Amino acid sequence: MRATLQFFLYLLVCLVLAALLTPALLATGWIDLEPQRAMSRLAQILMLLGIWPFLRMLSLADRGALGYAVSGRVWRRSVMLGWLQGVAILLALVLALLALDIRIPDPHPWPGLAGQAAQALIGGLLIGLLEETFFRGALYRAIRRRDGMRSAILWSALLYALVHFMKPGALPAGMAFDWTGSLWMFAHVFGDVFQWSNLDSMVALFCVGVFLALVRERTGQIGWCIGLHAGWIFVIQVTRRVTDGNAESNVACLVGEYDGTIGWLAALWIGLLAVGYWALARRSS
Repeated sequence: MRATLQFFLYLLVCLVLAALLTPALLATGWIDLEPQRAMSRLAQILMLLGIWPFLRMLSLADRGALGYAVSGRVWRRSVMLGWLQGVAILLALVLALLALDIRIPDPHPWPGLAGQAAQALIGGLLIGLLEETFFRGALYRAIRRRDGMRSAILWSALLYALVHFMKPGALPAGMAFDWTGSLWMFAHVFGDVFQWSNLDSMVALFCVGVFLALVRERTGQIGWCIGLHAGWIFVIQVTRRVTDGNAESNVACLVGEYDGTIGWLAALWIGLLAVGYWALARRSS
């Protein structure tokens, strides 16, 4: 619990600094973004800038602690195979959503599809690299060495799920973006965390975190985690391009509002895979 709190406070401090700095940044006219997006991007930059000193403070600034204690060849192979498996796992989910009419094919999906698929591939790899290094690398190791495997799996998965809903709220109509507006946005960082409508997506992301933590525990490195994560993002982004959500489906409740793909069905699917993976891994050991 202590390690989880340290990482949570690190993220929170970066958000506080972003809230304090964003009004002055936007006043320069250098960037043209909505205030909440500017605050989110600035918080992400601050997290990247401060992560190495933070990890050094916790004695986690080494390859082994971050999940990179394998040769470059093994790591690259793990990422590639993990990506293929991630694509296969999410593609099965998407096919189920199509069969249930929860998502329906877009009649005009092709213009610009190749470029967007390339962006999804590159973006997925970058996001997978950054998030897995943080959550299944540093955070997992910090909890694992202090409280054991079970705590590391559960707490790293919980923080991973929560962070996806910690974002500044949009300003109400008519409110100026000054220091007051900035503080208002920061005060609503946790607004989506407590929204009942986000429960299904949060549970799905928690199951994803558990699955990835089990892979980290079993393999001893995060190459597979990065690949799986990147493959899932790739499928989700392409799916949003070539299909549309169908609110008229009788089982539309099986997906959440987060990205139109994950929800209760994804939680069940990934949860079953996590249980099956761990059972097979223990039997083969």
